[in-house]
Parts: sequence; structure tokens; C-alpha cells
Amino acid sequence: MNRSIPVLISFICLLTTLVANAQQRFPPSRDSLSIGPSDSTKPVEILHADRLTLQKKDSLDLQILVGKVELQQGTARFYCDSCVLNQTGNSFEAWGSVRLLDADTTDVKAQHLRYLIAERVAYLDGNVRLSDGKGSLQTPDLEYNMNSDIGIYRHGGKVLNGKTILTSREGYYYAGLRDIYFIKDVKLTDPAYKISTDSLLYNMDSRVTRFVAQTEIRDSTGRTVETRDGFYDMSSGKAEFGKRPVIRDGKTRITGESIRFNDKTGISEASGSVVIIDSAQGTTLQAGRVVQDNKKKTVLSTDHPVLIVQQDKDSVYITADTLFSGPLPHQPDSLARKTSDNDSTLRFFQAYKHVRIFTDSLQAACDSLYYSYQDSAFRLYQEPVIWSRGSQITGDTILLRTKNKKAEKLDIFENSLLVQRLDPEVYNQVKSIRMAAFLTNGSMDSLQAKGYAECLYFIQDDDGAYSGINESNADRMDIYFLQGELDRVVFRSDVTGTVWPMREKNPATMRLPGFRWLDEQRPRSRFAILRIKE
Repeated sequence: MNRSIPVLISFICLLTTLVANAQQRFPPSRDSLSIGPSDSTKPVEILHADRLTLQKKDSLDLQILVGKVELQQGTARFYCDSCVLNQTGNSFEAWGSVRLLDADTTDVKAQHLRYLIAERVAYLDGNVRLSDGKGSLQTPDLEYNMNSDIGIYRHGGKVLNGKTILTSREGYYYAGLRDIYFIKDVKLTDPAYKISTDSLLYNMDSRVTRFVAQTEIRDSTGRTVETRDGFYDMSSGKAEFGKRPVIRDGKTRITGESIRFNDKTGISEASGSVVIIDSAQGTTLQAGRVVQDNKKKTVLSTDHPVLIVQQDKDSVYITADTLFSGPLPHQPDSLARKTSDNDSTLRFFQAYKHVRIFTDSLQAACDSLYYSYQDSAFRLYQEPVIWSRGSQITGDTILLRTKNKKAEKLDIFENSLLVQRLDPEVYNQVKSIRMAAFLTNGSMDSLQAKGYAECLYFIQDDDGAYSGINESNADRMDIYFLQGELDRVVFRSDVTGTVWPMREKNPATMRLPGFRWLDEQRPRSRFAILRIKE
């Protein structure tokens, strides 16, 4: 119902009873009709009204204004169809096409207004619309304090700022700062993002959104962010989240103490106990810092990074000073079969400095590592070492081939050396230019030594006692293992050698050139990789 109708009826009644009251046409003198509230506030001035009626009722001095009413207090102007000024109560009430214009910056429209003059507080209801030049607020009712420039709504509100829409049950509008603090059942909808939370701070000028409660963000790609702290700048595309936010992107889950990203550059950075779980690839990455370039599809991990390749029985743990992953350079033959940018077979993985690999059956160490998902092969560079049960293998470069995420074959290039410890100072040894080792479940089945192969191994009787030492050379040797232990050696061509009785040789001096036992470098458990005390 139009709230101006009762007022108009009362006007008709008043006209019949106020013969003694003065009646005037407007506009009158501002000075004569000003209401002087307290000395601490400026008076309300009547700038215009089509008709004024003065009434004294119940000890109240009332001024009743009708038709194109315009009032002013300081920098604030008021417009309405009708108004009742209460001189005694130091307030006024307005109906019909109400408009409040504060300092030409904040414009509020409503159907009804109650205004406390001394306090400079306005209570508006009836399809309230607030605009500040950057956006607008819609709400059923609004309390607006012009001293503090704060507007409050408690029965639902909607803010429109460009293509961004925000809704909440309650809200606080800070006109001076252009901030809006949304409370309870907060929703933000934008072409690029949807945000749900219980509390949110939004700036109309900068379009920066700050999160102060548990918040869920979903972008147009389906990526979600869960956070309790941080901000998102919709203009620049920059965001930062704290208090261990969680990002879910497809089958990838990322968490850390803090995460920040820039949508325009595609760069994101997570720091502080970062964990990235890729359920599609069955991998987990842990690091102190991870930087992702979403445009280049690269991932850089530092601060003790650890990559875990999950398997049913024998997961792989890889650590280094730096881990890096990126897409393989496009090859003409691979372009035809490429199905998506996320195809894992078109990626590579690198590790730099102090590389360590641990599985229950096989361990490795080197200075740098390269892995291609395309051929499922690890390339170990700069003093690489691989341990398999009691055997140690070294060379200038080692190629570790895998199948179904399990070690299948080792190719050792230049200065290849196999060392197998039997007892303190007692070592079986095989040396050649190149070696190829074949493994089952991480344990060596056989080894081929090619190119001036040398062999030094200790002969044992049925009781395990050492009876002699075989020192031989050949162009090629085939070594066979039984349960990881050297079982027999087959010499293929150009064989020369000597069998020494144990009494003629000191086992501690029986060493092939280049002999090294590097057991102190061997990772003993996954806890050592993770730096967790057992």
C-alpha cells in the first residue's frame, strides 16, 4: 500500500482544524523555517515544498510538507513527496520517492525515511537503492549514519558492481572507504568466479575481496579454493590465501600454509609444508615452496621437495634440492596423437643436486636426474649410484627403465662397476665399459658386462667358507643372481684369469680400479627421505 495515502488523509483533517495556524506558499525564507537541533549539528533547511502546514499536537511542534519536498542539512540533501518535521523530537519522516544525496557521492532512494537530525542517522525502507557511482546496493531496509558514513542492512541485500553480484543476509557499507562488509550466507557471482562464505569484505573501487571466514571459491574452469583468510583482486587477477587453504583442480589437490596466484600471468606459488596430490597419476609432492606456471604447464619445487609415486607395495620416494616438471617439446610424430595439454605422457621431470631415490627394493643417488613420462625412464647423471639389496652399481651415467612404475632394466654407461659386499672388507666386483642389468621386483636377476670386462669374486664352499678368489678378464661376462646374491659368472670370449687361494691374498687389498663403496650415501628408509625421525 502507498504509505503517502494516510498522510494525505491526515492533511485534509488538519486543514479543517488549523484555522489559527499560519498557512503559506513556498518557497519561504530558509531562516524562518529552519529547525535548529543542537549546537553540535547543522540545522535542517527547507529548500522547497508546494505546501506547508504547521500543527501543534500532543506538545509536538510539527511542520507538514507536501509536494516536491527538498530539505538540506550540511552537505546532505533530502527529496520526497511528503514530509513531517518534528521540531520537538528533532527528527523528520518522509514518504514517497524518497531520495538522500550525501555530499554528491552517496545516493539513496527508498519509499520511506525516518531521520534523526542531531544524530544524522537515516532509517530507510521500501525498495531501498544505494548508489555511489561505482555500484549499487539493493535492500528492503537500511540504516545510514552520515556522521560515520556507515550503512547497515539486516534483512538481506544485493550489491551490483559491474558484472559482479554480491548477496548476503546482513551487511555494513562504509561510504568513505567504499567498503562493504557482508555477513551471513554471502554469495558472490562473477563471470570468472563464484564465492560462498559467511563473512566477506569487498571494496567497490578496487574490486578487492577479502576473506575473513571459511570460504569456497569456484572459477569458470571448475577449480575450487577453500580458505579462511586472504584476498582476491578481481581487477588484477591477483589472489593470496592463508591459514592452509586447499585448491582442487580436477584430480589435483594443493594445500600449504599460504597460496598466491595471478590469473593474468598464470603464476601461482604455494609455501609452507606444501602438499600436492595428483590422484590421476598416483603422485604426491611435498615441499616448502612450489611455483606453478599454468601457461607454460611447469612446476618448480624447492625447500626439501619430495615426490612420492604411489604403488600398491613399493612406492617410490624422490628428493633433491630442486624438482622441476614441464611439457616435452612437441615432436612431429607426437602432435598427431596428443589429446590434451594434461596428457602425462607428454611431460618430463627433473631433479637437481643431492638427488636421492628410495623404494623398499631399490635405492639411488646422483647429482641430477631426468625422467620422461614418454619412455618411463630415469636418467641419472654425475656420479650416479644404484643399490639393489646387497649390490651397488656405479657409472658415468645410468639409465633406469621402468614398466608399470617398477624398475625393469639398468643401462650403465662408461666406467661401469658392480660391487657386492659379502663381509667387512670382502667384496665381489665386476667392471666394464658398459653394463645392462635386468631386475624383477627391484632385485637383480642378471647382468651383462661388455667391453673389457673385469671380474673379482670370492669362491665359497657349501658351508659358506671362502676357498679362493677368481680374478678374470673377458670381452663379455654374464652374471646371474639368486635371491639378489651373485650365483655364477659366465665368460663369453677372450677369457683370461687366475684363481687365488685365500691364503695368498688379503681380501682387504683385492680391489678393481675405481673401486668405491658408497654405503653412507644410501637412503635407508622413506623416513630418511622425508626427514622424519623413525
